[in-house]
Amino acid sequence: MSETPDPTRLSTGVDGLDAILHGGLIAGRSYLVRGAPGTGKTILGTHFLKAGVDEGGTALFVNLEESEEDVRQNAASLGIDLTDVEFLDLSPSASVFVEDQSYDILSASDVEKEPFIDAVTEAISALEPDRVFVDPITQLRYLTSDEHQFRKQAIGFMQYLTGKGATVMFTSQNTADRPDDDLQFMSDGTIELESREMGPTVDVPKFRGSDAERGTHTLSITDDGISVFPQMNPLEHSREFSKESIPSGVPEIDELLGGGIERGTVSIISGPTGVGKTTLGTQFIKQAAEREERSVLYLFEESYSTFRERNESINVPISQMESQESLHIREMEPLNLSPQQFAHQVRTEVEEHGTELVMIDGINGYQLSVQGGHDTLIKKLHALGRYLKNMGVTVIFADEQQHVTGEFSATNSGVSYLADNIVFLQHVELDGELQKVIGVLKKRTTKFERTLRQFEITEHGVQVGEPMTDVRGILSGTPEWTEPATQTADE
Repeated sequence: MSETPDPTRLSTGVDGLDAILHGGLIAGRSYLVRGAPGTGKTILGTHFLKAGVDEGGTALFVNLEESEEDVRQNAASLGIDLTDVEFLDLSPSASVFVEDQSYDILSASDVEKEPFIDAVTEAISALEPDRVFVDPITQLRYLTSDEHQFRKQAIGFMQYLTGKGATVMFTSQNTADRPDDDLQFMSDGTIELESREMGPTVDVPKFRGSDAERGTHTLSITDDGISVFPQMNPLEHSREFSKESIPSGVPEIDELLGGGIERGTVSIISGPTGVGKTTLGTQFIKQAAEREERSVLYLFEESYSTFRERNESINVPISQMESQESLHIREMEPLNLSPQQFAHQVRTEVEEHGTELVMIDGINGYQLSVQGGHDTLIKKLHALGRYLKNMGVTVIFADEQQHVTGEFSATNSGVSYLADNIVFLQHVELDGELQKVIGVLKKRTTKFERTLRQFEITEHGVQVGEPMTDVRGILSGTPEWTEPATQTADE
């Protein structure tokens, strides 16, 4: 029994959407693009047509609402050149559109009589387009006497176009008084564009003849047109790597960690504000640079200039690492960024630039971009962390604790289960002074030192003391010196 050949795919003109559709639209079928005004339906259609002419095909825009001039100008403002795209202008201002007249689309007895049908059949016969975009098909309602006639004519229109070998994308205007649910049944696929609190999104709830990536994906409309950022599926990505220890370059920290943190693991550095979380993470970045490995640091809670100046002052050569391209720093604005957009940036760093260490500073700032509560945060961090681990990338998350001293907890964000390693920093009052301590709470892959050590940031960098075995109650915030053991008379 022979296998069914894979269907021919056509690019939508948007790489991220093609990825969601597992290669693009299936040729010779019709696809409905739904969405409220301003969600990008027409822009997506122009991408679709432009991709066709770029591949050497023919493309036809059947515009039933906006004029051809407006469509071309709007597309040009987004860098989409429609010079080689043919138009069949059936907009209200076009002479072929006769107001208040009803047409029976593709009715053999009337084809030669009605100007609308004449225009369609003439354009299709002359051009024989590979791709057709109809925007919006719901405008045909104004040419029909009732909903039954509208559905009949719309179905006939689609069958006529696909019967001529065209792949068709058409839009609808879904309103409360005139829903477009019926149009979904006549299409081979549905692409839904929506404006949500988290920003513009795209979903593909229906796609006949193939699988598609389900769920809500992020969409962005910029001066370059539409970009789509699919949800990350970490199971689709992996590569071989050596599971070696990555040292910090500070001997005492490496002793605490049993040699360092392992490549391809997720580490959380936890602690209150000002305790040195970012500085500690940067130690691993500095050491990676000495091994000529590339790292990327995403700053969600600190400006680039402050970070650079602060680290240069403690002997961490940020500028030198950047000039050698062993470090790339991105100052993030979480409110203008979706988790899918961020994941796309990370993937680009890993897959195109060979980044081997990723640090996110910090989780609280990243959570602002999630805009979906704690459960959504956990899902997004889990997917991102799993992807990076599968790719052999070492991951460091900085997580800020709310309490400066006392009331110790592993993490503030409740993400401790995601971590292979948890290193905590804590402020304590010792001998009347506010000091810092460091310890390791969790390490999955190797043994680690279960003592605490004093932690200090000096002009020469990070300095860590010997194990504090003569102090107890440190994590409670009220440490006490232990009494030395009393010697016996025989001793």
